[in-house]
Amino acid sequence: MRSIILACLALAAAVPAAAQDTGVDGTLDALDARITWLEDLNQIERLQRAYGYFVDKGQWTHLANLFAEDATLEIGGKGIFVGRDRVLEYMQTAFGPDGANPGVLANHMQFQTVVNTSPDGETGWLRGRAFVMSNGGWGLPLYEDEFEKGADGVWRIKRLTGPFTMYTNWQGWGENALNNTWPDKFNPPPDLPPSTVYLTYPAYYIAPFHYPNPVTGEPFRPDVGTVGAYHAPPGTAAQMEALGVGRQADGTQAIALPPQE
Repeated sequence: MRSIILACLALAAAVPAAAQDTGVDGTLDALDARITWLEDLNQIERLQRAYGYFVDKGQWTHLANLFAEDATLEIGGKGIFVGRDRVLEYMQTAFGPDGANPGVLANHMQFQTVVNTSPDGETGWLRGRAFVMSNGGWGLPLYEDEFEKGADGVWRIKRLTGPFTMYTNWQGWGENALNNTWPDKFNPPPDLPPSTVYLTYPAYYIAPFHYPNPVTGEPFRPDVGTVGAYHAPPGTAAQMEALGVGRQADGTQAIALPPQE
């Protein structure tokens, strides 16, 4: 702790004289807020990465405990599962009981994470790409997830959304790309239909960015071309809104980026 205080004082001494007018207390408050913000970004990224490692070895109970009690999960086109208990039921029913099994490969590697938090530091978002290599083939999901900081100060997954870019068997995506996972493909059935019906490669679906362009500040507007196959099933929007998991009408989350000082 002593080293942290000394480092903070050294940083305070390095700021311009105009900034020092606020006093040492003001400078330390600003540094404390920035450290908290950076720690929040790190914790959200660690949480998402932990999810991937638990998928690798079928650690479904550990995985479910990463979620808030009222969280939602939507993987591919399977539909929406509501609540931590349903997240666990989905994993254990679809993929078997907890634990790694001989002869089973299910590496869930995650890359290119972009993390942001709300101004009050209570909500966070992450966009990240995953590369899945398993006995069943190859897959490229793209996550757009939401996180919440609990009263205990611990971050948890509030909404996990993982639309796939591509599915394929071992013969390769160039000629053997597979369609999406519709709700009736395997058990258990979802609580809600898919938030968006879309097609995987060779069609495309661009998951809306939760953040605006970091240079221009302009929000991302979804491509609504026919190849993208954007479609919200009847009633889904109202159901999602009631659960507090809906997006804006144009598909954007439209958050403000934190200041880059």
